[in-house]
Amino acid sequence: MTATVNASVLVLNQNYEPLNVCNTRRALVLVIDGKAEVLEAYDCTVASASRVFQSPSVIRLIYMIRRPRPRVKLTRREVFIRDNYTCQYCGRQAGDLTIDHVIPRSRGGPHTWDNLVSACKTCNHRKGGKLLNEARMSLRNLPKEPSPGRYYTIERRVESSIYEVWEKFMPGFRQLPVYEAARSLSSA
Repeated sequence: MTATVNASVLVLNQNYEPLNVCNTRRALVLVIDGKAEVLEAYDCTVASASRVFQSPSVIRLIYMIRRPRPRVKLTRREVFIRDNYTCQYCGRQAGDLTIDHVIPRSRGGPHTWDNLVSACKTCNHRKGGKLLNEARMSLRNLPKEPSPGRYYTIERRVESSIYEVWEKFMPGFRQLPVYEAARSLSSA
């Protein structure tokens, strides 16, 4: 069976720490150049003009890569994940949340982690362009920038589930809150 060169491959650092997810083509280039070794492979092959390669599933870099911890990107999805898909005013969990600026933009409120919260449409409409005390509303949790988890770069690149062979390199990955919340909302 021939594999696609766009299949996902888990990239581990020299110390077996998960670093990233790349495609099969990139993984094979790293292996052929001697920059990585294949730890796990899929049950299929990738053919070039002159050779046939086993399709890698997990590779480990030969040299240690030191990089700064990533910061969580400020996006709607990340705000919803931080707030556990819950309205920060009334506490209702919903899939159709909106983003609210605690200090409205019209009053000089910044577009930052400390000023954004998840809100249901009803609460967002009720608050409108008012400050919290003017609207007689309060926040359940103070907004703050979340710290990236151990698998932050990986979990944002993996769709809904991970391959079984990856689990031994990422213990506890399936129990991450991002997947629990998304799974519960999709089944509702």
